[in-house]
Amino acid sequence: MIWNGCKSLLVIGLAVVMVVPLAQSVLLSFMSTLPRDDMVVGTFTLLNYRNLFNDANLVGSLWTSLTYVVLNILICLAAGLPAAYAISRFSFVGDRHFLLMLLVFRITPPVVLSLPVFLLFAKLNLLNNPIGIALVHCLFNVPVTIWILENFISSVPKEFDETAFLDGYSTPVFFIKYLLPIIAPGIAVAAFFCFIFSWVEVVLARILTSTGGKPISMAIESLLGFQTDVGLVMAVTILSLLPGVLLIFFVRNHISKGFQLRI
Repeated sequence: MIWNGCKSLLVIGLAVVMVVPLAQSVLLSFMSTLPRDDMVVGTFTLLNYRNLFNDANLVGSLWTSLTYVVLNILICLAAGLPAAYAISRFSFVGDRHFLLMLLVFRITPPVVLSLPVFLLFAKLNLLNNPIGIALVHCLFNVPVTIWILENFISSVPKEFDETAFLDGYSTPVFFIKYLLPIIAPGIAVAAFFCFIFSWVEVVLARILTSTGGKPISMAIESLLGFQTDVGLVMAVTILSLLPGVLLIFFVRNHISKGFQLRI
């Protein structure tokens, strides 16, 4: 009984710690936080959101982030699905070691690769370009995508593949029509992790966008100064949370199934 009460208090405490800062951010985003001639500090207003959408740099940063995150997810899934299927279905010397090597590479700090990545992408003319950020994030997201999808594909019996091939289906048709619907929870989990990493990563994004095309995280940092408009900063912060919230909402069922099945 006492233990159940302690667990309840712990859950409530964690909920308060998570919800209170978010609620405060939402309230501040609808308040005037700088003195103005026609508005006192603390006035409830939509001015922060109007200023946000009227600022071409902030809107451009949001679109830049969305562009390279979506590109990164598509590239990782396109590369990870065939690789995961090959590792799952075919045996070769060092296959398990290869998978482990991918995961070891994933935990490499991004700052270690910052200089060689910058020099390489400068020669390829991919600086200040969302395509460059999407490609460099693949270095870290493709290994996780392969690892997640390999687990899900391995849970599908090989007889399922053989039956489809005996029925005359080609490999692309089998992939699209039969395999992808079965491993949809795994695809949702992989896409979720790719999104989280790309959306919040700032080290490589900062290096590759030194003069232009900055992502939303860098745009928020640029708003901080001697006299910061906290309301505008909170408005941009809340807006930057919406893509992740929408992603979780639309794939929530697949994500929950994915974590229950294999993760």
